[in-house]
Parts: sequence; structure tokens; C-alpha cells
Amino acid sequence: MKFEKVPILSPNGDVLVKEMSFEITPGMNLMITGPNGCGKSSLFRIMGQLWPVAGGTLHKPAIDKIFYIPQRPYLPSGSLRDQLIYPHSYEQYIATGTTDADLMDLMKEVRLDYIVEREKGWDTHNDWNDVLSGGEKQRMAMGRLIYHKPKYAILDECTSAVSMDVEGHLYTHMKN
Repeated sequence: MKFEKVPILSPNGDVLVKEMSFEITPGMNLMITGPNGCGKSSLFRIMGQLWPVAGGTLHKPAIDKIFYIPQRPYLPSGSLRDQLIYPHSYEQYIATGTTDADLMDLMKEVRLDYIVEREKGWDTHNDWNDVLSGGEKQRMAMGRLIYHKPKYAILDECTSAVSMDVEGHLYTHMKN
């Protein structure tokens, strides 16, 4: 992924960064920090192809090679399994050859395996925004990242509600 003189704009069109140039290669870890309102999330939304490029040139991999996890992950209506495999459908999940046992291993990795029993299985439908805590939602999103195995991951404060020990474990796992 490469930015060449790409401006970073706020949702209402204010220029946050006149132009930005950098390159990220697979396997590289890059941390972008700054105060609130400086354009970090706007940059991430451009990188994740959620917002259009307003100028310059953006060289980006195919959309299926990028996975964006925001601070407040989206939880679709559907089963517990659907929360983990999103945006895959059940049919896409089956086509991958992944099993529910594989998903359970993944849930153990993100420290959520207890939820499968608590919610009475993978096929349980619920209002997951109400059922899961903030930290559980964020760990579910990290589980999605492990499931999808993208070439690029954009993590926008996606572990802010997760304990430091679990956060450290997740980031160590992601690096490996």
C-alpha cells in the first residue's frame, strides 16, 4: 500500500493533512499516533477503502487483502458464528473448509471460548450489541482478523476496551 501526496480530509471536507506520502509493505508494522481530530481515523478509513481518495495517488491491494477493525466493531444480525466470520456468509464459511472446531480454537486465542457455551452454541441468534461487552466485541473483531488472515490489517483503537494482558497476547499473536 502506498500513499503519494494524498490529502486527509474530515467528513465535512476540512483539510486535516494537506498531503501525505508513505508506503507500507506486507509484514511491516506501523503505528500512527496523534491527538483527537488530527485525521488518524480518516486516514484509516481511506486505507480501508471506506472513504474515497480526494487527491494524490493511492496504490492499494485488492479489497479482500485489507481488513479494517474500528474501535466499535459492527455486529451483524445473525448467529454467534456470523459474528466471527463477518463479512463472510455461512456458505462462504463452509467453502473455506473451516469447521466449528477451528472457530473454537480461534475463540480460545481471543479469550472468548466461554461465550459459545454461555450463549448455547454457534447457531444462537441474539442482539449481540446488547449481549457482548465492549471488550468482548473488540476481541470478536480480532477473531475476525485471525479468521480472514488478510495481508493488511488496519486497527483503529480496536483494543481500547480490552485488558492489557489480553491486548498484549492478541498483538503478539498477530505478529506471528
